[in-house]
Amino acid sequence: MQPVVEKLSGLERRVDLSVSVADIEKEVQTQLKRVAKTAKIHGFRPGKAPLSVIERSHGPSVRYDVINSQIGKSLDKVITDANLRVAGTPNLEPKTEGTDEGVLAFSATFEVYPEVQVPNLADLKVTRSTVTVGDAEVQKTVDVLRQQRTVFKPAADRAAQSGDRVKLDFAGTIDGVAFEGGTAQDFFFVLGQGRMLPEFETATTGLKAGESKVFPLKFPDDYGSAAVAGKEAEFTVTVKEVAEPELPAMDADFAKSLGQAEGNVDALLADIRANVEREAQARAKGRTKASVMDALAGACTFDLPKALVDNEIASRTAAAREELKQRGVPNAETLPIPEDTFRSESERRVRLGLVVGELIKASELKAKPEQVRERIEEFAKSYEQPAQVVAYYLADRQRRAEIESLVLEDNVVDHILSAAQVTDESVDFDALMGTH
Repeated sequence: MQPVVEKLSGLERRVDLSVSVADIEKEVQTQLKRVAKTAKIHGFRPGKAPLSVIERSHGPSVRYDVINSQIGKSLDKVITDANLRVAGTPNLEPKTEGTDEGVLAFSATFEVYPEVQVPNLADLKVTRSTVTVGDAEVQKTVDVLRQQRTVFKPAADRAAQSGDRVKLDFAGTIDGVAFEGGTAQDFFFVLGQGRMLPEFETATTGLKAGESKVFPLKFPDDYGSAAVAGKEAEFTVTVKEVAEPELPAMDADFAKSLGQAEGNVDALLADIRANVEREAQARAKGRTKASVMDALAGACTFDLPKALVDNEIASRTAAAREELKQRGVPNAETLPIPEDTFRSESERRVRLGLVVGELIKASELKAKPEQVRERIEEFAKSYEQPAQVVAYYLADRQRRAEIESLVLEDNVVDHILSAAQVTDESVDFDALMGTH
């Protein structure tokens, strides 16, 4: 009699399975005889140990494997006959009550994939982001590159001001007692960069080399060091040197320092413009994609398999631990991370994965070879030797698959944009690039 799949709740299903003990023992004996031909048992030549000895040494493990295999085959048949897509690993539990003699009975509980209906794309409201890169935006990038290569030159007899680098000694006390981290000599920092607390920067600003100042400073309540957080200290600073910033000139040497071998400033500016445009367009595209995916996820209400959500949470938790480990956080492997930290985003990702997969199948979307090639070539432009990067990706199937996945995502976004209600918005360059 064909086992009946019982619906429990939502996507959870259960089916009772049974296998004949006689059939199991027959298969166990067959496998033990096969093992006996090569088994190395102490006191016997290889392949000469009696079957009774083989039974004692290998019987339990062989019997366990046979039972799992038989139950697995029975479950696979039920799943196939019922045309089910199982999500996650079924949970098997033995049954004893109401079981006929001579059989082993199990109850298998599992989840199935939901029936996913792609929403009407014409009902989706999405925003398509665009950005303009002009001379002013390119100049901002040039200014940043120059600032990154700032050199500081001593400014004798000049008071320290924002942008200057100062070298100083400082000593702090709380209730007249020095504290850990409160004293330093020949300490450098640049005024205005926010590296020091505001009171410290304010007190240092206006001092010349050789001048000192005593001032109070209250540490914030959420200061990184619990020993001084919320407490008021008294600091004494003595400025030893004030150095003013000097930006490099836009000349051949500057161009060469940025990888322009010929020192051609015009060629450097053209490269900078191309890179800025590429990065800005990529960010605008990512913003558009986020709007599309938010609209798509918001239009879907089907149940989610708990197993898939749990797997996604586990994956994101492992990634978070690895990031903490890379940042040098102690006990990153055991630091408690509540699973609800990633639950909402994990549910969103699983939901999107299911509906996007259904959309790809229903609309027969594919990543065309010429699209993949174009994407690789575009990506390679940001490297010094683009041809080698292109060859690197084209030579390996797995690396190409990574690009194919990105292209397919783009095709999904374009497909939705072609059908949805689209509002175009021009995004401020600085806001898009995170420069203010």
